[in-house]
Amino acid sequence: MAVLIQRIERSQRVKNRWLIHLEDGAILRVSESELVDFSLYAGMELDNRTLEQLSRAANCSALKEKALQLLAARPFSRQELITKLAGRETPSEDDVQQVADRLEELGLLNDGEYAKKLVSHYAAKGYGVYKLRDELYRRGVPREFWEDALAELEDSSDAIDAFLRKKLTCSSPDRRELKRVSDALSRRGYTWAEISAALRRLGADTED
Repeated sequence: MAVLIQRIERSQRVKNRWLIHLEDGAILRVSESELVDFSLYAGMELDNRTLEQLSRAANCSALKEKALQLLAARPFSRQELITKLAGRETPSEDDVQQVADRLEELGLLNDGEYAKKLVSHYAAKGYGVYKLRDELYRRGVPREFWEDALAELEDSSDAIDAFLRKKLTCSSPDRRELKRVSDALSRRGYTWAEISAALRRLGADTED
């Protein structure tokens, strides 16, 4: 059964968006690409197959537009972006994956580069390798990209030393204060080997 396009008008709210008014009262929101690709015009009859293809193409265009808006604001991992897009009016998983694939082809979505940026960002904030691994996991970065990103980490000694100089309240801290700063460094993702080495550089006694 075919459905007739009653009229086509430009959206007043969204740039490059067109509204396709169907005789059954439904409204399709399409981009200029679908308008041209499907040669749409007022009075055209759409059979079920064409209508289904048009609806899916329009949905993919909307998803891609949303994805580009998200990526313009900040980088995302593929999994993060898919999760964001999947929450948008429950699109099909195939459509979301298709958009993600296309963005990867264009170089706009790259988990390897994202992992490096993420590690660099949090390392600059003074976090250690355990915290960085937690963040990579939380952001949905595949493990295959972790080691290359972490391999670019600079020596953490200066960052730990700066933290200790800031947090220690006296030149001869007692055991209680050493434990306090050690626990704080541990929470920031540093290993005990890194922490104890830093404490020794300050002349503090440590216990393994």
